[in-house]
Amino acid sequence: MVFSRFKQGLARTRNKISQALRRLGGDTSAAETLQALEEILYTADVGPLSATLLEEAEQQLKSGHLAHPGELRAWLGDKLESMVRGPADRAAPLALDAGAPTVILVVGVNGSGKTTSVAKLVRWLQGQGRRPLVAAADTFRAAAVEQLTIWCDRLGVELVKGATGADPAAVVHDACDAARARGADVLVIDTAGRLHTQKNLMSELDKVARVAGRRIEGAPHETLLVLDGTTGQNAVQQARLFGESVAITGVILAKLDGTAKGGAVLAIGNELGTPVKFVGLGEQVDDLEVFDPAAFVQALLDPKVE
Repeated sequence: MVFSRFKQGLARTRNKISQALRRLGGDTSAAETLQALEEILYTADVGPLSATLLEEAEQQLKSGHLAHPGELRAWLGDKLESMVRGPADRAAPLALDAGAPTVILVVGVNGSGKTTSVAKLVRWLQGQGRRPLVAAADTFRAAAVEQLTIWCDRLGVELVKGATGADPAAVVHDACDAARARGADVLVIDTAGRLHTQKNLMSELDKVARVAGRRIEGAPHETLLVLDGTTGQNAVQQARLFGESVAITGVILAKLDGTAKGGAVLAIGNELGTPVKFVGLGEQVDDLEVFDPAAFVQALLDPKVE
């Protein structure tokens, strides 16, 4: 089931590289095989990592570790899976506390799909038997609060919000207290992706995190960065910049179904060491999947086009 969802969501990426993949399995020379591999990597927007993979593949062929160019596809699958696989002890994507409310901070630039991803995450938490509460701390963007209000109404989840332009940290303060008072076991906080003042965004996020930590011990327990999968290597740069200022525990890669740049997943995991925990594979509220490295790579390299 997971493989099928990944395969469907990665259709645009996979369809663009399917012809090159067939050439990897054919009776071709080493030079032709490497050319096909180069096409695969750059088409999928793997980025600077492509050069490293190409060099290693060439060495594998020259040294005889790969006896035939046709073996390169299986080698590539193993290599890519090792790059995106997270910690071996990650039995679950999120560290959810059984006692006090688990606080999940969701960050990212406006337009990345952040607010919709919050709704999808809440739906996923409900499916895990959790009782989530949502805080609308993106107070400078009225549309974000309105969007969250609609989603929470549909999902039957309470929303803590303030007036437009209110101090985001004040909303988080109230939401932490509300989570305790109302018996919620997870608090999901939607944060600003841009401020309408001259304040630095990262300083504001740090303030929100500090306030949450004062109200609930250890908070935020998770800080998830939402990245727009359609931006490819730009998403990697965003992850790098956020990671310099905020302790990111994982990534939600949104809109993966709408891009041919699925290779960005590889760069995020390999270059930044930040695990992709969830991927958005559609527009519906249930279209959020726990990231499965094996299923992702299998779907990415499946040569069959439907």
